[in-house]
Formats: sequence, structure tokens, C-alpha cells
Amino acid sequence: MKSLLLSALATVAGLLLALAASDGGQLLLDGLPVMMVLVLLAYVLNWVVYGPSYRAQTERFFDLTGSLTFQLVTVLALVLVADRDARTWVLAAMVLLWALRLGMFLFRRVTRAGKDGRFDELKTSWSRFLMVWTVQALWVTFTAGAALAAITSGERSPLGVLGYAGILVWVTGFAVEALADAQKSAFRADPRHQGEFVRGGLWSVSRHPNYVGEILLWTGVAMVAAAPLVGWQHVTLVSPVLIYLLLRFGSGVPALERRADERWGGRADYEAWKARTPVLFPVPRAGADRSR
Repeated sequence: MKSLLLSALATVAGLLLALAASDGGQLLLDGLPVMMVLVLLAYVLNWVVYGPSYRAQTERFFDLTGSLTFQLVTVLALVLVADRDARTWVLAAMVLLWALRLGMFLFRRVTRAGKDGRFDELKTSWSRFLMVWTVQALWVTFTAGAALAAITSGERSPLGVLGYAGILVWVTGFAVEALADAQKSAFRADPRHQGEFVRGGLWSVSRHPNYVGEILLWTGVAMVAAAPLVGWQHVTLVSPVLIYLLLRFGSGVPALERRADERWGGRADYEAWKARTPVLFPVPRAGADRSR
């Protein structure tokens, strides 16, 4: 019952955001807001894939479906809007490139591993498994909300200084996330590092540099999307804040830190790395030796 309630709340939350993002947005011929169509598609797609996934008791297509959802709603947004400007194409490219790279990376990872331990208990219950697929649709809605709202907005304006600055922030975040993932994959693929934790490269300045990149790139998307938003559409700009909160205090950092502590906690090198390396954003340490 609790899982079904959470699924219902996740659905309502997504529809409410879609309603807010439809304020001043473009409409289809029958008067239905384009943004509402996109959000409904996100939920329906995840529910459709959930069915056979539950019957097969597999989570293999979960991350891939999330990536495809981002891509499909973005492409459909481009198809359904009446006009497209430079900002529209930039935002679409940002979402599509990120979703394609991350989706392929996560799908290859779960394929190599054979399974994702997060789902061991969840997939045995139809209601709990349904909940995670529904929450994924909500994640797509809130994460891409600003980009989709700007693409489907009835307003159009030049990119301007904020837009170009947002592109720079996005490129930085994309590069950081991709490099951090590549460094971690290379580390794990080396037999010499069997049973060890990654601590070199970007992982020497942040315990979760891939999450730093994720936060930065969606901040860049919000910056590019901001100008054409009107009225209630501005609610979608909460996207990078929610992403930070989710990664820092929700399903991201806490779970990874807990698992790492269980595996390497008490080891001198691990404890020293944790002590000197910030959780997310690199910051100067008080009293640090600046001459080194």
C-alpha cells in the first residue's frame, strides 16, 4: 500500500509540474498543452517497460529506459512545437547528448555486472518495482523540465550572455562527468586494482566527481532555458536544486558512502582519502599548505 501511495504521489507531482510548465506554453490543435503530452509519455513509457521487466524479474532495462525517455520526449518536443530557434536546438542537443552517453554507460555497466544490487528486493514486489519505474518518470520530468518548458514555450528570445554562460557550464559538467566515469571504469578494469577503491584523477579532488558533473550540466541547462520562461514555467528552474539534493542527501552519495564504508572502512589509506577529499565540490581546506 505504501509503494502504491508513493507511485500515486510521484505521478501527481509530475502532472503538477507539467501543468505549471504549460503556463504560456504551446498547444496542440485540440488545445492540449505540448508539455502535458511529453510528461504523460514519460510515465506511460516507463510503465510499459515495467510490465515485462517485472515478469522477467530483471532490472537490466531500467537505466536504458530512463535514457530513452529523455531522448523520446526531447525529440517529440522538437516535432510538436510550431517554431524552433537556436535556444531550442541547443537545449535539445544538451539533453540528447547527456542521455545518450549516460544511458549507454549505465547499460554497459549493468550488462557486465549481470544485475544491479539496488533492485534485489524491490523487483520481488510488483508494487515496489512499479514505484521505482514511476519515480524514474518523475525524475525525467523534473530533471528535463526546464529544457522542455523552454522548448515548448510560446516565447522565443536570443541566447544572450546567460545562455552562452549556461552552454559553458554544461560543457564543463558534461566533460567532468564523462571523464570521472571513464577513470572509474578504467580503474576497475585493471586486475591490479581488484578490491581497491578509485582515488586518482578527478577522484583525488572529489569523492563523487561524476555527481559534480551532473549538477553542473543541469545547472547549465537551467541557465540556457531561463530566458523564454514565463509565469509558472519558472517553477521548472528548481531542477538543478532538486538534483543536488537527490544526489547529496537522497539516493546518491549516502548509499555509495555507506557501501564504501562497509567495504573499506577502517583502512588507513581509505580513511585518509576520505579525510582530505571533499564529498562533492573541491574546496580549499583551512590551514592547508599552499606551498605544495
